[in-house]
Amino acid sequence: MNISAIVPVWNGRDLLAGLLASLDAQTLPVGELIVVDNGSADGAPDLARAHGARVIPMGRNCGFAPAVNRGIAEARHPLVAILNTDVVLAPDYLEKLAAAQAPFATGKLLSPAGTLDGSFDLTTRAATTWRAGAGLPDAPPFDVGREITSAPWTAVLYRAEVLREVGLLEESFESYLEDVDFGLRCVAHKVLGRYVPEARATHLGSASLGRWHAETVRRLARNQVLLAARHLSARHMWRAAIGQFLWAGVAFRHGRGLAWIQGKFQGLRLFSASRRKFQQKDPELLEQVLLSNEEFLRKNCADRYWKLYFSLTGVGQSDT
Repeated sequence: MNISAIVPVWNGRDLLAGLLASLDAQTLPVGELIVVDNGSADGAPDLARAHGARVIPMGRNCGFAPAVNRGIAEARHPLVAILNTDVVLAPDYLEKLAAAQAPFATGKLLSPAGTLDGSFDLTTRAATTWRAGAGLPDAPPFDVGREITSAPWTAVLYRAEVLREVGLLEESFESYLEDVDFGLRCVAHKVLGRYVPEARATHLGSASLGRWHAETVRRLARNQVLLAARHLSARHMWRAAIGQFLWAGVAFRHGRGLAWIQGKFQGLRLFSASRRKFQQKDPELLEQVLLSNEEFLRKNCADRYWKLYFSLTGVGQSDT
């Protein structure tokens, strides 16, 4: 069962060394390792070549989506793993994902402290998202496998045929939420994946910029608008406004108010073009998925942001 592993990298040599060591130890070896270099200046490409990788130079930092797309275009095997440099895989990680025999699969991502870093992605009718389990103890319900509609592209395995059917990542996102957009496009194609909690990996987290780096916040703020444009029907835009303005409070609290404003203005300028480029084929199917996501989130996440969101928008109420 041959696997092409795609690793986008930008100045992450030390992190890349950890990932490559964990790939060397896999019980299901990769048949092809493709490292797409976004203009690293720390020797990361040389390290990759020393491990037998095929290195594709992008020449500059083009962002996550363009780098991964280039790698996918070069991949030759029926299974494609997309891996961040800041993950370390358990030896049986890829074997357990492949054994699920799903169109796509992801495992349980843990922080270095042993708490959950995330599992699968849940998108709401505000086009804001929760990486399910992030920051919570490694405990139920995240120790039970389940069907999923969206997986973080931190350490995910896809059938190559799914990538051909659904398409590549939307490059206007650059980085952040491009994997969520892909998951919502999977909904349009009625493609479901699998969460495999027995497959475990450690995610060091936000290694490229940092969670509350100004550039991270700018891109997240912009891409929330692009998600709304591409996937939400008009009747949900009031929810999107509430959810995304609530997220502004989080950004301002971390000293990133200006980055949030910049991102929102950039997103609004791209809104119409993004809406023309893609819209959901079956809005009612997406409605069911988003309602289910919100119900799971309400039951399993006590974060203040989500409590405020549900208190202002209601729980489990369809806008039809």
